[in-house]
Amino acid sequence: MSLILFGTLPIKNPCASLSSVTVALCVFAFLLMALRGRKSHRSFLHLHRDSQLDHTKYPPPPGPTPWPLVGNLLQMGDQIHLSLTCLRLQYGDVFKMRLGSLSVVVLSGYTTIRQALVRQGEAFAGRPDLFTFSAVANGTSMTFSEKYGTAWLLHKKLCKNALRSFSQAEPRGSGATCLLEEHVCAEAAEMVEVIREQAAKGQMDHDVTGIDPVTPLVTSVANVVCALCFGKRYDYNDKEFLTIVHINNEVLRIFAAGNLADFFPVFRYFPSPSLRKMVQHIRRMNGFMERSIEEHINTFDKNCIRDITDALIALCEDREENKDTSVLSNSQIIHTVIDIFGAGFDTIIAGLQWSLLYLIKFPAIQDRIHQEI
Repeated sequence: MSLILFGTLPIKNPCASLSSVTVALCVFAFLLMALRGRKSHRSFLHLHRDSQLDHTKYPPPPGPTPWPLVGNLLQMGDQIHLSLTCLRLQYGDVFKMRLGSLSVVVLSGYTTIRQALVRQGEAFAGRPDLFTFSAVANGTSMTFSEKYGTAWLLHKKLCKNALRSFSQAEPRGSGATCLLEEHVCAEAAEMVEVIREQAAKGQMDHDVTGIDPVTPLVTSVANVVCALCFGKRYDYNDKEFLTIVHINNEVLRIFAAGNLADFFPVFRYFPSPSLRKMVQHIRRMNGFMERSIEEHINTFDKNCIRDITDALIALCEDREENKDTSVLSNSQIIHTVIDIFGAGFDTIIAGLQWSLLYLIKFPAIQDRIHQEI
């Protein structure tokens, strides 16, 4: 059973509309029902008996009644967060849904989510066993691994130790308190200059009423991660670097759109253009990483650890002597760099975008921040 964590903002009339995907799912459901007939009916009863066995000790959470085959997918609409808000008002902070063949539990509200992730973190650890994850990572990634166990915990430990070692290292020539702060301050200053240039161009062009800070934000965050992982930064106009940033955004967009094979196993046997495109994007992105890692391997000096990649290469060399890292393969250890790099895009950039939005919405908070600084 999968888990969805969901935080809400106060909104009015949280109702979702039907999309073309929803209509297609309706048609798909009724076609399958017509083709399968009684056989389908027997399988629904089997699912129902399984769910009864799962809840002999504790009652199942409340939730909307699922449709045959498609479950509650038809109730999602175009704006999932609004649909979940509607369902939360009806069923509470914990409710159950069925998305195709997947049973999921949706958690809403700060108290409920904290109870799950902090106080019962181990019970809620891991990821769902999605076909997309296995197709793009092949078991080498911590980010896309559904298995929560010894290897996953060691992989996480590697990430934490590597990040802690280089984020808290001594700065190399500024008044910053640590190396991470030095990189962040340098990129923040560069980003401010880029935004100022965009604003100046906008003032000259009377048709432009504002600026889009997304590209400078993405580039600056990616450069901080590059500095920690590879010991170098890229110019904002570097074509290869901008291509990688664009590819990562495309991968996130395809992931957000979802894949029918994750909800309906039968689609795993059909060609998927979106999945094929995503795999191609990830291979290009991994190629960029692997070239940087190869450069580090060729110039590696155990007595001069330059960045996170060097630290992980050292772990690969010492893995026979280290009982912890002996559980992980070299490819898993090296893939940690790719995990760290990828994690530097989505959550951090989304957090910064939301922060900017709220600062624009509440100017008084901007003044307080200036005073504190």
